[in-house]
Order: sequence, then C-alpha cells, then structure tokens
Amino acid sequence: MHYDIIVIGSGPAGLSAALTARARNKTVLVVGNRWQDSPLARAERVDNYLGLPNQSGADLLETFHAHAKEAGVALLEGRALSALPWNGFQVSVGSQVFSAGALILAPGVVRQKKFPGEAEYLGRGVSYCATCDGMLYRGKPVAVVGRSPDAPEEANFLKNLGCQVTYLAPKRPETLDADIPFVQTGTVSIQGQLTVTGLTANGESIPCAGVFILRPAVAPTDLLPTLATDNGAIQVDRSMATNLPGVFAAGDCTGAPYQIAKAAGEGQVAALSACAYLDDPAHQTT
Repeated sequence: MHYDIIVIGSGPAGLSAALTARARNKTVLVVGNRWQDSPLARAERVDNYLGLPNQSGADLLETFHAHAKEAGVALLEGRALSALPWNGFQVSVGSQVFSAGALILAPGVVRQKKFPGEAEYLGRGVSYCATCDGMLYRGKPVAVVGRSPDAPEEANFLKNLGCQVTYLAPKRPETLDADIPFVQTGTVSIQGQLTVTGLTANGESIPCAGVFILRPAVAPTDLLPTLATDNGAIQVDRSMATNLPGVFAAGDCTGAPYQIAKAAGEGQVAALSACAYLDDPAHQTT
C-alpha cells in the first residue's frame, strides 16, 4: 500500500510529525512498537511538557496516540526491517511492504551493539524477522535471541512451523512455549562458514542453521546504510533533513536533549519539510 509519508517510530516525535502531515492532507503510516512498551510509558510523572503538568508518561502517550488516530493517521505495530530508496521508498515491516514518497525517522535512541558474527552472517543465516524467513528453516535447528516484547511470540511461531527452537535471553519470558529450551545469557557469538553453523553462549556451542535476533527496533543505519550520523545521532539540518533526499529525522535519534517538547517540535518541522519535499514537482513519484 502507498502512503505519502511513512514515519518510523511511534513516540512523541513520530506522532507529532504524523499529525502535522495529516493537517496538510497527506496520507501517513506510522510504524512502531506498542506505546505501552515505550520507556516513556514507565515515567510516573512528567512536569515539563507545556500545558500538561502532572501527567504520567503512559497518560501522555495514550493521549498522543488517540489524537493521531482521530486525525486519520494509520498506526501499525511492528518493526521496520528495511527501507529501499526506489520510486520513493519501499519499507518492509515483517512480511509486508509499504511505499511512500518521503520517510521520517523518529525511532528514539536505538542502542544496539551488534553481536560478534551478526553483521557478517546477516542474510546468510542471521535474520531479524521470524515471520519473513521462518519457512526456510522448517525442520532445522534455529536460535532466537530475544530482546523485544514480541520475541517469545515469534519463537512460538517458529516452533509451530516445525523449527527446532532454542531461546536465548537474560530472563525466560512467561509467554514462551514451555517446550522450547531456554538458555539464560546476555550475549552470543555467531559462527559459520558460508552460512551460519551455530552460536556460542556462556562458553558453550549451540549448533543451528539460523539465528533470529529480535530487537525492539532496527537501527536507522541498518535501514539506510548511507545515512550520515555523528556519535550515533542522525545528522540533520534546521529543516530536519538528513543527507539522503526525501529522508527526514526527528526526536531523540537526532541527539540530546531527550525531552518530549524537543521531540514534538522536531517532528512538526520534519513533517513540514517532508510535505514541502512532496509538493515540489521535481520530487513527485508515481
């Protein structure tokens, strides 16, 4: 399905951008995690957002999401796995693909140091999506490195497909199928030859044909490898434009201060810039 703008990130920056774009009559898809899983949702009290004192983070997020939904913003829970610049942008979310003329990055701070072997074997046994690639490993041993709230559900899905699943995480999740072996670990190392042959955790080797690394979000530089960053923050100008045409960024991903007001303001600017970009005949796509 095609949208004028796809926003990656469903926090204050992303929702502010989506709301502003809808006010300019643009169709908008916001891709992000459940608002209940946001770090902001755990804030007991927020006092520094103008006009809304003494609010909990959960109350603010629920209000933000309701406002965006009422304005006609399409909200999709999931992880954006890739963003291919072609005829605009082709964004994959799980097994689905959506297109847009412009892209706004607002994923917050994505802190994810890669595991040894992860980058080397990405696409050769390492995957970020069980529903996308699970069928390739039916009847084979796979490892799920769970770091996201929906990781147990994806592990259960793989087991139901017929994969031989081992789940690795710092703590066994309550929703993980009781028949799935669990290994308590904070880190892993992935080995292989032409493709993945196993991983190491706690000094022990676990043979497997595939490794599913499931984090809450994919880093922007994994979505767009040529995206310019500085000390982990996306580089933007005053219009919130990145070094890539049609790609804008807002919120915590652009650097400190990590405040709701700053995120919401940058989201508005990013959306205005994205709308201006789309309205320029030179940038219009079919």
